[in-house]
Amino acid sequence: MNSLSDVWNSIMGILSTELTSTSINTWFSDCKPVEISDTRLVIYTPTEFKRNIITQRFAGAITSALTELFSCPFDLLVLAEDELEDYEQSCETDDSLPEVAGYTFDKFIVGNSNKFAHAAAVAVADNPGVAYNPLFIYGNSGLGKTHLLLAIGQKIHETNSAAKIAYVKGDDFINQMVQSIKDNTQEEFRNKYRYVDLLLVDDIQFIAGKIGVQEEFFHTFNNLYEAGKQIVITSDRPPMEMNKLEDRLRTRFEGGLMADIQPPDIETRMAIIRNKAAQLGMVLPDDVVEYIADTIKSNIRQIEGVVKRLTAYNSILNDEINIASAKRAIKDVIRVGEFVPTPDIIIEETARYYSLEPDDLRGQRRSKNTAMARQISMYLMRSLTNLSLKDIGEQYEDRNHSTVLSSIRKVEELIIKDASISSTIRDITSNINTSHGQ
Repeated sequence: MNSLSDVWNSIMGILSTELTSTSINTWFSDCKPVEISDTRLVIYTPTEFKRNIITQRFAGAITSALTELFSCPFDLLVLAEDELEDYEQSCETDDSLPEVAGYTFDKFIVGNSNKFAHAAAVAVADNPGVAYNPLFIYGNSGLGKTHLLLAIGQKIHETNSAAKIAYVKGDDFINQMVQSIKDNTQEEFRNKYRYVDLLLVDDIQFIAGKIGVQEEFFHTFNNLYEAGKQIVITSDRPPMEMNKLEDRLRTRFEGGLMADIQPPDIETRMAIIRNKAAQLGMVLPDDVVEYIADTIKSNIRQIEGVVKRLTAYNSILNDEINIASAKRAIKDVIRVGEFVPTPDIIIEETARYYSLEPDDLRGQRRSKNTAMARQISMYLMRSLTNLSLKDIGEQYEDRNHSTVLSSIRKVEELIIKDASISSTIRDITSNINTSHGQ
């Protein structure tokens, strides 16, 4: 959750479960987030009266929501009337980068799973527009892609403070383009991204299938590339696996350097845990470090969330840091909604839905019903787990990478054309979470 607007929307979502819609509209309709850094959120409301009400009545609920989101205590600063301009003038941060601190190379833990991507990112930061252009970093959520992306931006900004840097998430690029059309400000939108020294694009996969957006991004890409400006892109998958990505964009992405990030091995996970704890002023016992590393294997954000929660237990509640408190912290951070089913569970529930046996899906039966069930189970395995295409293929009598990819793409196409397929996938997913996610 890197976007300030994402954080604020999440807070409003949490508050809406505790407050009436009238209260939300009355006190927060014209309230906007200004900045989030370290452990403080800054928001703005137009009047001093509203500022006082928010501070007195709702500050506790807002900071509790932040603690729930980030697993550490937060402070709240509410600005009113003329205070916003003074505050913004006093800030020296680079507005072109997100409002999240700490994403620098020195805080990135390097291991076998990410050392190539890290080396490539450092090379780009040292020689922007020269070393590798574009740099395309891909991997599953929570593995450090955004960290490397922003570390490049921070390093280039430190080296050349005059460098024009633009950062945008794929879905924000879409929204900004749509808004520019509504407001008749397309030229301003284009200039925002076409005339910079460094373009950082996070989660580019969102633009796939959006014809007009891909057209706009194609011209933005060409404009920057031909001018020798650096482009860095992240995605949850390589270009070849992006369904409905135009070939001309795919070839341009693949024409640079592609670097993947895999889930960290246990030694790297332990190093991440110790490093994060040190940043928070803690030294964790070895058995606690090993327990966390052995329990959370594929998401660095969750690992960091557990460490933050443990340090909060220790500083606020004076709790002893041990295996029991680590278990409690893990339970707090990894909620039911983040349940990751095993391949066996996915195959079992998909087979049950189609009145088949799991071995029917794993085997070579080619009836229409079995083939559809098998393809949907592959699609769900890709959507609900961190397995690679090769790993998925191994669940089906070693079917190869291209067969799995073809099956997934077929289901993606059917979802668009056939509402019944979408309904089937929702039902199977619900069955998986209901029967096994508790």
